[in-house]
Amino acid sequence: MKKLLVVFSVFFLLASCNPIKITYVDIEEIIKEYEGSKEAEKEMKAESEKIAAELDQLAMSFQQKVQEYQSNSKDLSDTAKREKEQVLMQEQQMIQQRQQMAQQQVQAEGQKMMEKINKEIETFLSEYAKTNGYSYILGTSNQTKSVYYGDASLNITEAVITALNEGYNPEKEVDNAEEVLKEEPVN
Repeated sequence: MKKLLVVFSVFFLLASCNPIKITYVDIEEIIKEYEGSKEAEKEMKAESEKIAAELDQLAMSFQQKVQEYQSNSKDLSDTAKREKEQVLMQEQQMIQQRQQMAQQQVQAEGQKMMEKINKEIETFLSEYAKTNGYSYILGTSNQTKSVYYGDASLNITEAVITALNEGYNPEKEVDNAEEVLKEEPVN
């Protein structure tokens, strides 16, 4: 029994010498305010607008062909009408398929960009924790509510956003972020 008491005493003594530092961040806020996220959003919007313009051009061309058919259909034979209608239906299906493919492409690119941004933030937070002596950095958001209560002094979201944005370089990922990682300890 005395040995067990000694072991627990030594364990608590060692544990108290090396305190665990825990803090938290609001992930949604970081993603919203991170310059890399803003840049990715701009790129995705530009790509979506470009694709929408291309699809609008196809749709306008198709509409002109339909109007032309409608105005000239009185002069066509039944066989010619059926053939023209068949061609128009095939073109409409092709446009719908291109719209679906474009939508899937934009969604896939958006998901890929978000995965990249999440990885950048995760890597940054890992280095930030090591540099500032944190044992844990918990992430929370309005959706996950993984931290239901946290002392506001332990919330380092703003400090992380500032450091993350200072280290952001569109050409060079978060490699130079180590320079901006240091902060005054919260505790």
